[in-house]
Amino acid sequence: MSKCIKFVAMVAFVGTVAACGQQEEEVVVVEPVTTEPVYTGKYK
Repeated sequence: MSKCIKFVAMVAFVGTVAACGQQEEEVVVVEPVTTEPVYTGKYK
């Protein structure tokens, strides 16, 4: 194989390993649901 093809294959392999190797779990923060204040009149 030519050196160029070997280099391209090596770069693709290293890129794939780097992308798949360091996966971190996503942290999902669930905010509590609050109710809207109810309009009870102007002076109540």
